Amino acid sequence: MDKFVITGGNPLKGNVQVSGAKNAALAIMPATLLNSGENILYNTPEVNDVYTMTKLLNNLGVESEFSDFVLKLNTSNITSQTAPYEHVKKMRASVYVLGPLLSRFGYAKVSLPGGCAWGPRPINLHLEGMKKLGAEIELDEGYIIAKAKKLHGTRIHFDVSSVGATGNVLMAATLAKGTTVISNAAVEPEITLLAEYLIKMGAKINGLNTSVLEIEGVDELRSENVTNIPDRIEAGTLLIAAAMTYGKITLENVEPKHIDAVLGKLEDSGVKLIVQDKSIEVSFENGNFIKPVDVQTSIYPGFPTDMQAQWTAYMCLAEGTSMVTDTIYLDRFKHVPELNRLGADIETRENSVIIKGVKKLKGAKVMSTDLRASASLVLAGLAAHGTTEVLRIYHLDRGYQRIEEKLINLGAQIERVAGAEF
Repeated sequence: MDKFVITGGNPLKGNVQVSGAKNAALAIMPATLLNSGENILYNTPEVNDVYTMTKLLNNLGVESEFSDFVLKLNTSNITSQTAPYEHVKKMRASVYVLGPLLSRFGYAKVSLPGGCAWGPRPINLHLEGMKKLGAEIELDEGYIIAKAKKLHGTRIHFDVSSVGATGNVLMAATLAKGTTVISNAAVEPEITLLAEYLIKMGAKINGLNTSVLEIEGVDELRSENVTNIPDRIEAGTLLIAAAMTYGKITLENVEPKHIDAVLGKLEDSGVKLIVQDKSIEVSFENGNFIKPVDVQTSIYPGFPTDMQAQWTAYMCLAEGTSMVTDTIYLDRFKHVPELNRLGADIETRENSVIIKGVKKLKGAKVMSTDLRASASLVLAGLAAHGTTEVLRIYHLDRGYQRIEEKLINLGAQIERVAGAEF
């Protein structure tokens, strides 16, 4: 397993390109199963989750080519409707193939998903949605088996807004007979992009950017091309990296409106932001310091749960006490003991943490536990005095495209060491 060795204390400076959105790509890729032909996905990030999804689609008979952030998927010869455990266990987004396979072929056998090792993250909303569309669902030896001669339109209300369930049901409904209405649908940018792509393919969808989606089923969809949106979580992570090191960087290829909540909190913490159409510059004025700012995660357009760990790391260096509360995933705090190993002063209270700012963090050996926790440890290492070793960075590689190269180009001292022993 690889690790990062980071010598902290260098202010980050320069320009950096934000990669395509991982979570958007993982929804768009299974959507291609709804048509027969070659689909081209531009600005696709080269991250492990994308490679995992590609292997899963290959297993179903999809032909693929991937180079220079352009992913070609040919869905003309689907040979299987079974998504095996060996692929699905690696990430939860694999369950996205359920809706497209069921809707196009009337059958899907999908292993129960895996992913980050924290918290109960049931897929009951996905399954209840498929049942309401007319599918017969059974669980057998760790597999979801879904059958339907023809899905039919219906009304589906999610008690809890869910990005995954919204995307899965949305895809399934495009080929259903009649009209489907999804209420309390997720409004994240990744869902909007998915809906726009489905419309390009010939789907009839109303209500984009709202919590009520209306889908009129069609008989078939055609292959199409799509350009991915920038990754808003990578953008937020890089902004905090600059702020924690009192640096000055400019993000390029970014969509500022997608991270309004993060930008607002950053300004509250004392940083200076210059926001333009597709770029964001972040810096500290001379003499400014990090102010403590409380954060509570919520569904989009609120502060994202995927930025909670990074913000917790940032507040470790604030001059005062702050509180971070996660209302989405109540036990997503496995980074806290590791940040404390670096000299942070954080106390966990149920689904909140109380962070007492310290004057400095000190390098140490720390262990990654999940994707965003890994990012928080890298951020802390960049700001810490001395050397920090971040172990098990395969978590980080799932969702950040060669993050160490971007940081090195901004002046960080960070090295990937292969085959690290624990």
